Amino acid sequence: MIKAIWNDAVIAQTEHFETVEGNQYFPRESLNMEYFRPSETHTICPWKGEASYYDIVVGDQVNPDSAWYYPITKPAAENIRGYVAFWRGVRIVETADA
Repeated sequence: MIKAIWNDAVIAQTEHFETVEGNQYFPRESLNMEYFRPSETHTICPWKGEASYYDIVVGDQVNPDSAWYYPITKPAAENIRGYVAFWRGVRIVETADA
């Protein structure tokens, strides 16, 4: 199992994930949505498509645009459609939890 942790909160955890370009992508249903706030940010990846972002909010701390996902992907990235990845200080840890 892997967990995404920011500001001492487990914001996502899953046994099933995809790894692309060194990033672990979590299925949307593995997110603890109380910590996620939609962002207006969008970026383009030439082979994956247009990414949308979430701010992560834990208590009164905000980590802007620290989670991203591809709601619609190009064919080469179909395996991560709707999956969410993290950066900007979000730690991904592997645990022995089952």
